[in-house]
Amino acid sequence: MNAELVWLGYAAIFTALIFVPYVANRMLVRGIIPTMGNPRSDDLPLAPWADRAQRAHANAVENLVVFAPLIIILNISGNSNETTVLAAQLFLIGRIGHYIVYVLGIPVVRTLLFFVSYIGIIIAALQLISI
Repeated sequence: MNAELVWLGYAAIFTALIFVPYVANRMLVRGIIPTMGNPRSDDLPLAPWADRAQRAHANAVENLVVFAPLIIILNISGNSNETTVLAAQLFLIGRIGHYIVYVLGIPVVRTLLFFVSYIGIIIAALQLISI
């Protein structure tokens, strides 16, 4: 398996797991049964960090949907190289940093880390365009 597919796999696993903290907060605040029910207008609000974690998770999913096909297409077409590996590394490192900093509520650094991951997307897209 090519290295960028491994990095992509790590990014997918990370994205699949980062819902756990905010759902745990929801269970603590609202209870287990209400958490499993449909959202209601009178639901108790989540802790601010958990609300940010939920938004960071949504952002991670949105970006993974764009990034994953690029890496998969590059690999299927046999265009794996050091640059595509770098793209995958930047994507994952940026996503992890973005999540942590977003949950902590640090706005400017959050945006910078978003752009680190987005640079990974741009690099992968440029590699695909140059085929």
